[in-house]
Amino acid sequence: MAEYEKLIREQLNKNGCHFVRHGKGDHDIWHSPITNSSFPVAVKIKSRYMANVILKQAGINYHF
Repeated sequence: MAEYEKLIREQLNKNGCHFVRHGKGDHDIWHSPITNSSFPVAVKIKSRYMANVILKQAGINYHF
C-alpha cells in the first residue's frame, strides 16, 4: 500500500516535520516541531491503523 507511505510523508512535511536519520531495520526517524519529539516511521506502512498512529505521534490531526 504505497498510498499510505506517500500520504504520510506529504502530511509530515506539510506540518513541518523533518527526516532525522535512518533507524534500525525498516524505520526512519522523524522529528515533529508540534510535539517536539522524535518518532519512528516505517518504510512500508501496511495498514490505515499504523498510518494513523504515526500521525498521532507527530501531533497531526489528520486521519485516514
